[in-house]
Amino acid sequence: MRQLTGYAMSAIIMLTVAYAFAPRSPAPLAATVLHTDRLQINDLLANDQQLVAVGERGSILLSDDDGLSWQQAHVPQPSDVTLTGVVGLSSQVLLAVGDDGWILRSQDAGKNWQRVRYDAELAEPLLGVWAGDEQRVVAFGSNGKYLESSNGGLDWSPREVSLDGLHLNGMDGGDDGRQMLVGEQGLVMRSVDRGLSWEGLPAFYNGSLFGVARLSAERWVVYGMRGHLFVTQDFGLSWKQIELGNNLPLFGHVRLPDNAGLVIVGADSTLVRLDAQGALQGSTRRPGLGTLTSAAVVDGRNVLVAGERGVLQSAPGNLVAAGHREAGNEAE
Repeated sequence: MRQLTGYAMSAIIMLTVAYAFAPRSPAPLAATVLHTDRLQINDLLANDQQLVAVGERGSILLSDDDGLSWQQAHVPQPSDVTLTGVVGLSSQVLLAVGDDGWILRSQDAGKNWQRVRYDAELAEPLLGVWAGDEQRVVAFGSNGKYLESSNGGLDWSPREVSLDGLHLNGMDGGDDGRQMLVGEQGLVMRSVDRGLSWEGLPAFYNGSLFGVARLSAERWVVYGMRGHLFVTQDFGLSWKQIELGNNLPLFGHVRLPDNAGLVIVGADSTLVRLDAQGALQGSTRRPGLGTLTSAAVVDGRNVLVAGERGVLQSAPGNLVAAGHREAGNEAE
């Protein structure tokens, strides 16, 4: 009897081992959920029919449905480098910049990225990137870092433009060669020859400026700390402050279609609307959006915003925030 019991136990063990090692199809894995509301987004780009968002931990997100859903792009390791800016040279060639002097380049509309530059020794962040055309690109950042490329971002050369080594935060320009560059301590510089030479403008504000937007050859807007917003009608020779009634910093903007002006975004869900003349159309705060860093126009008329609460689903409306289903109105 004991012998029969031993045979039975041996058979059970053999069957168990055979089952454990037998080839079989594994159960399908649950789909990976992309928690875009948990990512800090630092810049948005509307690229042809696609949206591109860059931010913390090397995140690059893509959307083909005006921000309703997002997919992760393939980004080289390490993935903990914060990305601060993105620009399109064409519908296919994109560049992104970030901490440690990182510059990434994509040749397939953002699906895959390759690292073309980084600075492991100094580890100084690049804070923005601007393209004059498909070949001429500038990346800029902390301590006056200013890099130029003349071959679409494949190769880069450093250059001194800010003698005091101030942080460079924003740049804009046009086809006529006029450009403007802003930074900390009220730094504003202008160029009339596509950045070949730069002229420092007399100081009119001593705080940091985070962004600049061109409305026309003569009309420009700069903005930054403590809600400071200025407009020039003569390419920087004189400036007029626009009073917003608060001291919330402003971090990003988007130009509206059909020469309709700007929407500027900032801390505490701030939304500011200027018309094409640089006149204030309204300033408001949308509850629950957090600090906003960037904006993009979708559908030819809607504005999508992003920031510390990332990017989520959006809804129709003249001004909508990523992640909030609301029939919004334009900033008034």
